Formats: sequence, C-alpha cells, structure tokens
Amino acid sequence: MVRLLATTAPHPSWNLLDDVGQLLHYPFMRHAFAAGTIVAVLAGVVGYFVVLRQSSFAAHALSEIGFAGASGGVAFGFSAVYGLLGMSLIGAVLIGALGKRLRGRDAVIGSVLAMCLGLGSYFLTRYQGNASGAFSLLFGQILGISVHDVWIIAICGALTVGLIAALYRPLLFASLDEDVAEARGIPVRALSIGFLVIVAVAVTAAVQVVGVLLIFSLLVIPGAIAERLCRTPGRAIALCVATSLLFVWSGLVITYYTNFPVGFLITSFAFVAYLLARLVPSSSSGPVERARLSPDVSTKT
Repeated sequence: MVRLLATTAPHPSWNLLDDVGQLLHYPFMRHAFAAGTIVAVLAGVVGYFVVLRQSSFAAHALSEIGFAGASGGVAFGFSAVYGLLGMSLIGAVLIGALGKRLRGRDAVIGSVLAMCLGLGSYFLTRYQGNASGAFSLLFGQILGISVHDVWIIAICGALTVGLIAALYRPLLFASLDEDVAEARGIPVRALSIGFLVIVAVAVTAAVQVVGVLLIFSLLVIPGAIAERLCRTPGRAIALCVATSLLFVWSGLVITYYTNFPVGFLITSFAFVAYLLARLVPSSSSGPVERARLSPDVSTKT
C-alpha cells in the first residue's frame, strides 16, 4: 500500500500535479485524505475551545472512555465505532453533570474514566474472538478507512462544526469568564454538558485517524499553538484548522512515500510545531486577551 521514495534523480517531465494524481489514484489514499481533511477541520474548531476551556484532560479521557465503548461493541457484536460514540456521549454527560465548574473538574473526570476503563476490561473478558477492531482504534486506522467510515466521519464533522457555530458566542463568553457569563443569564452548566457532548462526537471522528493514544496531536496541540500566537478568536480558530490540515496532509504524503506510521508523523509534526511556537513571544497576556474581550464578548467577537 505504501510506495517507497525513489532514490534516483527526478525525471525532467515530473510535476506536482502528476504526482498528486498518482497519489490519489488509489482508493485507500482518497479515503484517507477525505477523512483526514474532515477530522482536521473539526479538530481545529473544537480543539481551540478545548484549550481555551482548559479541558485537555477531558478530551483525552473521553477518547479512553470511548475505547471502553468500542470494546463493548466488539463484545456484543456491533460496530466498535458505534460503541465508541455511545460510551463517549455517556462519559461526556456524566463529566458535565458531576463537574460544576471548568476548574477543579479533574477528580470527576478521573473517577468517570476509572469506572469506564474498568467496564471496558470487563467487556474484553466477555469476548473470546479477535478484538482487532477495537485495538486498531488505539493508534488509528486512517489507511484502512472505508467509504462507509468516511460518511460517518463526515456526518460527525458536519454536526460538530454546526453545533459550535450555533453556540459560538455564549460558549466563547462562558469559556473566558464563567462567573460573569452565569450572572448575565447564560446557562453555564447546560452549555458545559453540551460542549462535552460535542467533544465526544469530535473524539469519535478523530480517534479513527490518530487513535486513542495520540488524540492530543489534533485536539490539543493546534489549539495550544493558536492560543500562544493569535490575539483574536477568529484568527486562532483559523490557525488551528490550518495547522491541523498541514499535520494530517503532510503525514499522509510522507507515509505514502515511506514506511513511517501516519500517526507517528502527525504527532511528530504537531509537537515540533508546538516547540517552534514556544520560541515565539506570546502575543497576549492570556487566552485571546481575556481582559480585552470579557465581558463584552457576548456581543463582540
């Protein structure tokens, strides 16, 4: 499936369009690029708010909770992806309902995560066959994605981006200053649960590309880079999407020419970009200049 890079000098008639056409000649590469592009966009949009709301641990926990659901799907004879989505949604509701505030929610997340992982281990003991469908989600399976999987990811992506667009202003306001947002009548608890449900849907899509163990590469690192380099939410989200696309596309292209795993490449590119961003002086004193945006962010974005 993977073509080795030629060591000879390029032919004089070589051009970029021909090489891209050859790369996309294979159905598995077309599926991988389609799924990777969708995931990069939704991870960029959602990841910005994950970092802004200090919910990186929650995003990672939801991916592991989802793996427990994937194990249940395999154990009881239905799709591992549907099991992943179902358990992630349950975990999101539990974390959002039990954790009242953004800060101090780690104990709640850890408790829910421990319970779900224990449940996942029980599911695995109930299944006597080959559980490769669940274990493949640990590191992603982007080169094995089918047309059906692409459609599932596309539906998840459209739903996720649509919900973020609908909740953008109150979500941004509550992310910057929960207390002021609540005082102005924004339902902070319901909004928090809703956002975690959105993250659960995004995790379901992203896990199929980078896997449970590498979820930080797309849901956290682009947001961390944008938070450091950008002064406004719009620019930060645009940078998140752009960097996510760059990481995914670069990883797929290099995987096509080499034997490196695509998940390793995506996470490596993301981490190197984060290290480079750390060398640049921060553009603001806090996430998107809290003092400048809050509390008027509900009307000025």
